[in-house]
Order: sequence, then C-alpha cells, then structure tokens
Amino acid sequence: MSFVNEGAVREAALGWQSRRPFPHFVIDNFFDDATARTLETEFPEFSSDVWHGYGNAIEVKKVCNNWNIFPTTTYQVFEYLNSPAFVDFLSNTLFENLPLYSDSGLNGGGWHIHGRGGKLNTHLDYSLHPKLLRQRKLNIIVYLNSNWDPAWGGSLGLWGNESPDAPGELVKTVEPLFNRAVVFDTTCNSWHGLPDPLVCPETEFRKSLAVYYLTDAPADVDQRGKALFAPTKEQEGDDSVLELIRKRSDVKLAASVYGGD
Repeated sequence: MSFVNEGAVREAALGWQSRRPFPHFVIDNFFDDATARTLETEFPEFSSDVWHGYGNAIEVKKVCNNWNIFPTTTYQVFEYLNSPAFVDFLSNTLFENLPLYSDSGLNGGGWHIHGRGGKLNTHLDYSLHPKLLRQRKLNIIVYLNSNWDPAWGGSLGLWGNESPDAPGELVKTVEPLFNRAVVFDTTCNSWHGLPDPLVCPETEFRKSLAVYYLTDAPADVDQRGKALFAPTKEQEGDDSVLELIRKRSDVKLAASVYGGD
C-alpha cells in the first residue's frame, strides 16, 4: 500500500540538486488527503505525557519516536516510509548510484510538535548516526496542521551554506501548510530552523512528521553525532548560550541540557 503521491515527488524533485541555498524541494499534497487528515487527528494532545520535551534557549519543542505509542495509521505510514520499496524509490529518484538506508529507530525523527513560544534555532542536523555509524543524508518533514495561520510564524528557514561553523543569510522560507513536505540534503552545510518563537494561540500547534535517511559514511565524514546550533543575533556573545550550544552538540552531554540548565 502506498500512502505517498510518488508522481508529485518525481515532479517536484526535478532540478532539486541545483536549488539554493542547498539541494531541496517542496511538495504539496505529499500524502493522499484521507491519510494526511487521519495522521493529524492521531497526534497526541500537547499536554500528553508521551512527549519528550526540549526547553532551553535554543530549542522549545516536544517529540516522540516511540513506535508503541503510534496509532494504526501513523504506525503504518512510518513503516511504509522506512520500507525497502520506498527507500529504493527515493534513492533512484534523487541520487545516482547512491544507496540510501532507512533508520527504523527514528533517531531524532517521529512526531514533532511546537506550541506557542516554540522555536528551533538555526542548526545543522547530526552528521553521523550515533548507533548505526552511517551519515545522515536526507530529511523529509511533513506538516500536519490544517488550521495553521502563517501569521503565527513557524515557517522553516533555509540559510546560506558557505560555512560549517555558522549560517549565512536567510535565502528561503517555507510555510508549514497542511500536508506539505520539505525534502533536503543534510550533507551540504544545510542550515535550517525556525528561530523566531511562535505566536499561535494556546490551542493551536505546529505539528510535523519527520523521517531521515542515511548513506554509507565517507572517510572524511564529520563525526558530530548531535545537532550543531547557531545563536540568534540577540544571543551572540552570550557565554551561557554558547556553552549550551557546545554541550548540545556533544553526544555525551546533550541530554543534560535538553530541558535547560
């Protein structure tokens, strides 16, 4: 059973490698409509205890990647997105002679949700999977908030990628419209995020589903096993934020700062 509009993926991906600021493309109506609407309803309440929360100066969000928690359609969709058939489809459509691998453990993926005040500083994703020791190559993020008003913020920003140490200028923003997917290569200094806190009502939430794909790690792969964040303009020079960023990018120390100091 296919839940994804694969024809739309093929069409949207044409020329994707040459897009600025790094290879990416956007697809509307990624899932068939019935699937997308069911996926939205299956998200837990924001107050549910199934979530793992992040609350510090660089990230305010909640996530869940526990397969035992996923309701039926969500479980089936994650299984499909990690299936050999879909992974081969992505590999054949997007890359030449580069096999992709799924991460059925959903490390860093799964359900993501942001409420009022939610944010995610501009960052690079982890480079080397800390358990599988493969390079993270491709992100698929699908937005599942049918009531979202762009005036509330929450657009995904894509920043210039001249350096692996800091983002360049903001090049593109992508509104989190319902059933819209963003796909991008994470190996190109792919700075992205939503650093401005959301101003949505207390009863509305930015919901997304995230799946990541891996490839064999090249000899010179960046060994970073956690995300590397950049300070906002207001945070530059703030030693406490810079120390938070340092710890957050360290596999051994990251968990100690997820909820703040």
